[in-house]
Amino acid sequence: MHINFPLLLVIAVAVTGLLALLDLLWLAPARRRAVNAYESSAPVVDPGTLQRLNKEPLLVEYGKSFFPVLAVVLILRSFLVEPFQIPSGSMKPTLEVGDFILVNKFSYGIRLPVLDTRIIPVGEPQRGDVMVFRYPNDPRINYIKRVVGLPGDRIGYADKQLFVNGEPVERELLRTVVDDEVPAGHPLQALARVDIYQEQLGDAVHEARYKKVSQTPPAREWVVPEGHYFMVGDNRDNSNDSRYWSSPDMPTELWGMVPDNYIVGKAFAVWMHWPEPKLKNLPSFSRVGLID
Repeated sequence: MHINFPLLLVIAVAVTGLLALLDLLWLAPARRRAVNAYESSAPVVDPGTLQRLNKEPLLVEYGKSFFPVLAVVLILRSFLVEPFQIPSGSMKPTLEVGDFILVNKFSYGIRLPVLDTRIIPVGEPQRGDVMVFRYPNDPRINYIKRVVGLPGDRIGYADKQLFVNGEPVERELLRTVVDDEVPAGHPLQALARVDIYQEQLGDAVHEARYKKVSQTPPAREWVVPEGHYFMVGDNRDNSNDSRYWSSPDMPTELWGMVPDNYIVGKAFAVWMHWPEPKLKNLPSFSRVGLID
């Protein structure tokens, strides 16, 4: 079950705001009138009676207390910055499972909460950006990948090499390391290795991960439609992304490219690493920094 937190937050702000407005316009004036009437008619003013007449209803008291806090949270996460946690290894080595990241919500335009309709254009996704978006097959789920293809681009993938508009993406082998995704006890664990490349997409220089031994998908090429983006994970052999686009000869559960109205924002920083949020496992801040 996926909870629609933005919708719940909007409802909470609306309800608490209405309670605060109801008190401001009707309930508070009524209390003042009752206090004035009592003070002008009672021969001896009882402090307890005054306190009772001036007391806010409990629901209104809670509403007025929570409204400013919830309103600030709504503004921050809807228009400025929203935190996310990385649940999978599809963006290794750039992002690890358990990284807590910050996402800029206005880099690609100001959008209405819940509806995700862009109302103020600010900028557009650029090739190489790390972007959070709603999963096209289930918009309640957020995904994070790297922008490889912009509207109108021709994207190819063959023999573990990305191509943009017919040109291979520049890359350089940095190192070869043990494949930590092979489970302990697997017969190939001791031999499994991955190559870490430095790649450049647009102005972004980042690292990408390729398994030494893995199934290589057949060479394919795609043209990115207007209003869509081609997204690929940095963990190239373990990422469900736009390379697996649904077509007549492929399963329908594969999802393809990301429409503009599914964009959430641009990931720009890691602020904490905590794979298992438990008291016995304390968070780490060794990975804090900007995202390439």
